[in-house]
Formats: sequence, structure tokens, C-alpha cells
Amino acid sequence: METALRICPLCEATCGLTLTIDTGRVTAARGDRRDVFSAGFVCPKGATLPALDNDPDRLRRPMVREGGHWREVDWPEAFAAVDAGLSGVLRRHGRDATAVYLGNPNVHTLAGQLYSGLLARTLGSTNVYSASTVDQMPKHVSCGLMFGDPLAIPVPDLDRTDHLLMLGANPVESNGSLCTAPDFPGRLKALRARGGRLVVVDPRRTRTADLADEHVPVRPGTDAYLLFAMAQTLFAEGLADPGALAGHVEGLAEVRALSEEFTPEAVASVCGVDADRIRAMARDLAAAPTAAVYARVGTTTAEFGTLTSWLVDVLNLITGNLDRPGGALFPRPAHRPAGAGRSRPFRLGRWRSRVRGLPEAKGELPAVTLADEIATPGTGQVRALVTVAGNPVLSTPGGDRLDRELAGLEFMVSVDPYLNETTRHAHVILPPAPPSRTPHFDLAFAELAVRNTVRYSPAPLPLGEGEADESLILRRLVQIAAGQGPDADPDAVDEAEAARLLSRAVADPDSSVYGRDPAELTAALYPGTWSERRIDLLLRLGSHGDAFGARPGGLTFQSLLDAPHGVDLGPLDPRVPEILSTASGRIEACPAPVAEDVARLREGLAARRDSLVLVGRRHLRSNNSWSHNVPRLTGGSNTCTLHVHPQDAARLGLAEGAEATVRSAYGEVNAPVELTDTVSPGVVSLPHGWGHGLPGTRMAVAAQNPGVNVNAVTDPSVVDPLSGNAVLNGVPVAVLPLG
Repeated sequence: METALRICPLCEATCGLTLTIDTGRVTAARGDRRDVFSAGFVCPKGATLPALDNDPDRLRRPMVREGGHWREVDWPEAFAAVDAGLSGVLRRHGRDATAVYLGNPNVHTLAGQLYSGLLARTLGSTNVYSASTVDQMPKHVSCGLMFGDPLAIPVPDLDRTDHLLMLGANPVESNGSLCTAPDFPGRLKALRARGGRLVVVDPRRTRTADLADEHVPVRPGTDAYLLFAMAQTLFAEGLADPGALAGHVEGLAEVRALSEEFTPEAVASVCGVDADRIRAMARDLAAAPTAAVYARVGTTTAEFGTLTSWLVDVLNLITGNLDRPGGALFPRPAHRPAGAGRSRPFRLGRWRSRVRGLPEAKGELPAVTLADEIATPGTGQVRALVTVAGNPVLSTPGGDRLDRELAGLEFMVSVDPYLNETTRHAHVILPPAPPSRTPHFDLAFAELAVRNTVRYSPAPLPLGEGEADESLILRRLVQIAAGQGPDADPDAVDEAEAARLLSRAVADPDSSVYGRDPAELTAALYPGTWSERRIDLLLRLGSHGDAFGARPGGLTFQSLLDAPHGVDLGPLDPRVPEILSTASGRIEACPAPVAEDVARLREGLAARRDSLVLVGRRHLRSNNSWSHNVPRLTGGSNTCTLHVHPQDAARLGLAEGAEATVRSAYGEVNAPVELTDTVSPGVVSLPHGWGHGLPGTRMAVAAQNPGVNVNAVTDPSVVDPLSGNAVLNGVPVAVLPLG
């Protein structure tokens, strides 16, 4: 029996774990008390990593579908089948007849972060889809328009702020999102313990709201009205002051003009928050020594998602809290060079989807239109699909239709450890090795962390017989997509990527390696696997790196091996103007696309809002759909029930435990009723990611408690127009007793 360290890959908190290994199996997981970021914190998901790792339903070898039957094959045969199927579609129909869907787990694995985007680019199709457009794309779009870079997302300085206003987020149960913070609950308790104030705006009284000084119930989907009224109050009362950023901002006068008609009185009946309370919230925000506004999935998966995301940073800006300690700051990840933003300003809608004309954002099209692209004949009709770690049949609106359309594809390959509701349609499934047999390094979450740290986990165990590392799988797919066949040297993928990055760096006068010989730098990389060498390259060129010897004592990959519990790089610090990539070189507080969309918000002031509305919910022991197959994460309160307020239940004739029909303009589902006053009157709630047990799946535990797919009632035709993000919250519904 021995122990090994591993960064948890199951949510955005990225907690350090200590694994117990007995005869080649992970048997226990606990928090790593010496981890520089998480300091021993672990949630129930992290503690059950061994069960996920050893899940008997997890696929260990490639699978090829022949008719209605699956056959286990070796890796050469699997890659040959992929090459034949994918190359055949490319030859017959062209590159735009292919599509790729990237699921949320891609940002939780080193291979997914290094190669999934490269796979999409190599495929050469405009049909790129991901879980981002059923989650966070509005925040990317608003930050891209304001700061020039969709990855420049300010995060609340949780450990130093005096006042935190949180909307549509439940980090006590989700562990945080677009804000990487191990032990988020502990950080919120520490905020209050030092005399700070926590205000939670949410239509549900969540466990996070229970921690707050103040809980403000809001009508789902109307957060933009509330935030605009707060901005109007600050402007009208002379409390708007960007502070140190005053010389780096343009467009504030335009924001003020847009806010004038969104007074607290004008929006109170729309958002369900009293005008006096709105003014008090604005004044408290301005009066706090430091403050931060933070909003998440409840606000981005709504009809005004991009406007809400923009207004979050408008409030941070006009209260003087953007880019200052205790406010909202831009992290400084170790793998990014100092001042590294985009070389060109962010642009929205560079192309549009073939069928519905929906705009591209950050290189992606909205996931809600993938079914349209498969179903609609004509040039560019999607005939082949590559999915990597995704289950869009359960996670996207109109999943029932997508389920039907996937069955008609000419070819589909899935990189996934499970035979689930989506991958059951694949012709080939390529399962990556489990977490215990893969290394880990966070790229995406380091760009969202509330403290600058850097950590690396070597694979605790070697690959088992017949297993393949995800990096090998994705590199093979890149080469097949490039027309190089299934037998090319996979290292050539990394060699080309390293050469590209180094060539760009040595040609950049602002780079720490300007003018040096790329071959010399390549020869100096850590002599390990290419994943390790790629990390070494990023660290050495990064803001804390050794610049290949030019900055002695700087970070290298060896630095991480020498510090198995991680390296603490200190608190966040101001980064404006270096972070900006806008055309003006300034914070563009009132981007034209956003200003134009305010008209839609204005029209909504007069709209009737008297129907029941549906929202989702998170649970501490649930994440993606695969978590429903881990026995220790099921049961208890982690159930697929319809939460209804007792007042609404009495009015509608609903009873505890009885089945009810939830009906929208798009579809309907039946679910058992759970009466609770944690939802506001007029609001009902169903969790996301359920609907298991379809024929042909192999997730035995999930099938025993299948639940219902809430996306049978969310309408794929309704999106946030700027980002194309799906609308999952604030969906008008009728609820009736079944029968």
C-alpha cells in the first residue's frame, strides 16, 4: 500500500488529493493538507474518485459498433476504423460536412486542454460546438467585447474583499465556476468572519444563500434589470467612480445614458425586487471599502445572458473595484507570458451557422443548432461527428431531437469512457485511461483562479493492459483529421506545436526569448514525455518562467517536480492596461453590440411575466451526467424531483411525491413533486443532466434512478442572441397534476 498526490479533475475547484493505492488500484482519496491552494479541502466528489476510477461500467478498450452490437477491438483496429469512416466523409462531402462537440470535461484534463482545440482546428470545419454555449459563453463574449480577449475574465478577490454581491451562483454546492477557489464555502465564511458582507441574489434559497447576510429573491431571467437599476442609481447619485482605471476607460457616458430609463421603480415589478432595496444594494456596494460582483450559470443561461455578464463588470468598474485588490482582478497564470493578450481584438460573428444563421463566438457555433445542421440537406450538411467527453443528448435543449438525428450520421467517433445516451450512436468509441493513470496540469482554471499558484500531478499509476492515454488518442485523431492516416508518429503533433510557439516567441520583440535560436530552446526542454515538454515550454515562456535561463530561479517543469504540493505565486494583482487587447487599447465600457441589445431589454420592461418559470439546480454530489453512475454520489437529496413552493402546489393541486407534468412551448416531462419553500413562489426547479436508461447505454447505477431530461422542455430555438447561449433558466412553463 502506498500514497500518491493527484489534483482532482472533477470540478473547477482543482483541490489537491492524496490517493491511497493498494495493489495497483486507488482505494481511497482524501484532501492534501500541504497543497498550496486547497490546504486539505475535499468535497464528496473528490472523495469518491476511487469509485469513478474503478467503475465497472467504465470502458477500458476501444469499441466498434457493428449493426446493433459492440465489439471490443485493439487500438490499431480502432484507429483504422476511425480513419476509414472520417476520411470517407471528408472525401465524399468536404470538411464542412464534419463537426466536433467538446464536452465540459475537456478543460479538466491535460490532454483535453492541449489537443482538443487543435483537433477542431485541424478538422477545418466551421461546425465546432461545445458545452460552453449551454453554460458560460455570455461571459466570454462580454469580456471579449469589453477587454478585447474572451479569456480575460475578472474574478472576485474572495480572500480580501469586504463585500461580495453574488448572482445566480451556488458555489457551496457547485464549488464555484469561472472562479477557481478550493473551499469556496470556507472562503465565504472567512469573508463574514472578518466583518465583510455577503449578498446572494437567487430565486432559490440555496445553501450559499443560507450563508449570506442577505438573500434577495429575484425573478429568474431578470438579473440584467436589477443590475442596470443599480448602475442607474450609482450614476444618478454621483457614486460612479472608476478610480484608478479612469484613464483606461471609454464609453462610460454612453453606459450612463443607456441606464437612465432603468430606474429602480421601472424594474421593480419586472425583477420582483423592491425599488428601495435595489437602491440600498447599490449604495452598499459603493460604500464598501472593497467590493466585487460575481455572477454565474443562473445568469448566463438566460435570455439576457450577455447583457447580465456585461453589467456585472460595469458595476465592478463604476464602483472602482475592477482590477484592484479586494475587488475583481485578472489572474496571472504561470503558463502565460506577462502582458499576453490576444494579438488581435475579439470579434463576434465571424461566420454564422448554415441553417439558422446563428453567430459564431470564440470559434464556436451554438450547440442548440447541431441537430439542425445534421438534419437539413444541402451543401455543408453534417455527415460525421467527433465528440470528446460530451453528452449533448442530455445537456442541450432539444436533446430528444438530437438523439434522433445522431442515429442518421454516416460516421461518428466518441472519445469517452462511457457508453452513454450520446456515445451509443457512435461507430467507434475510444476510451481514455482513468484519472489515476493520467498526469494533470491545469491550464484553463489557472486563468480563473482567485490566487496565483501552479501545480502538477504525475500519473499515480502506469497504464493498464490495453489502455491508452488521452493524449495519444487525441493526437491520433489530429493526424487522421490532417489526412496523415492512423499510423503517423504522434510525437510529430507536439513537435509542430512546439515549433510554432517558439517561432512566434523568438520573433516577438516583447518576448523573453526574442532573437534566440528555436532549435537551441527545443533541445533545452525537459527530457520527458511530450506532455511534460509542452508544460516546460509554456512555463519557461510564462510570466514566472526562467526564460530558458535568462531569468535564473524562474519556473520550469523541474520546479513543479521539486514541489509536489505546488508553488504559491501570491495573490492577484492589477493587470490593466497589460491585459487589454481592444482596438482602442482601453476598456470599452459600452461595446456597440451590447448597446444595440439593450433595446431588447428595454422592450421587456412592458412584457407580462405572470407564468410559472423553470430553473435548474446543482447538488454538491452531482456534476456531469457520469456522476450519476457512482453509487456514493446518488440518493439522499441528489434526486431528480420537481421543486415546487407550497403556495403554488396548493393553487395547482399538486401533492408531495405525486407525479406532475411540466409543459413548455417546446415539450413536456413528468416528474415527482417535492414541496419546499427554498424556491420562490412562481418558480419551479428541475436539475440538469438526468434522463438515463435509454436503450443501448451501459451505466447500470444511473439507469436504476434515471430521472427525466429537463432539456425536453427547454427550447433550442430560444437563445441569447449575442452569444448563442442556450436559455435554460427562466423558461415559462405550466405545471399540472399528472392524469
